[in-house]
Amino acid sequence: MDTFTNIRQIELPKILDERGNLSVIEEETHIPFQIKRIYWIYDVPGGEIRGSHAFRHTEEFIVALSGSFDVILHDGIKEVKYALSRSYYGLYIPRLTWRRIENFSTNSLAIILASGEYREEEYIRDFDAFLGSVT
Repeated sequence: MDTFTNIRQIELPKILDERGNLSVIEEETHIPFQIKRIYWIYDVPGGEIRGSHAFRHTEEFIVALSGSFDVILHDGIKEVKYALSRSYYGLYIPRLTWRRIENFSTNSLAIILASGEYREEEYIRDFDAFLGSVT
């Protein structure tokens, strides 16, 4: 089982150019998994929360492409908050980590790269069931 200590912010390559900067993500180079799914979250109304679940096997990498938001993670024992606001930093989240995303700024855009395809049975949506899975 992955541990809470595996969660980490990863700085992505930055190619600086007067015409505009560029960053890149390569699977198994910048992030520790193969990408099976990419999705994004946008137009989140003020005060709304996204996520509030864990994955049984899927790993994720979250980047704030625009704006900012907070990612709150729980490993079954403690909770930690990460503020994401730079498009060249991402947050690696191992499997069996409860996550919620909140405090979205206006026009924020979150992109999430996942190691698994969407399968409803992969989700743990009840926090008490999550705690039972990790303790």
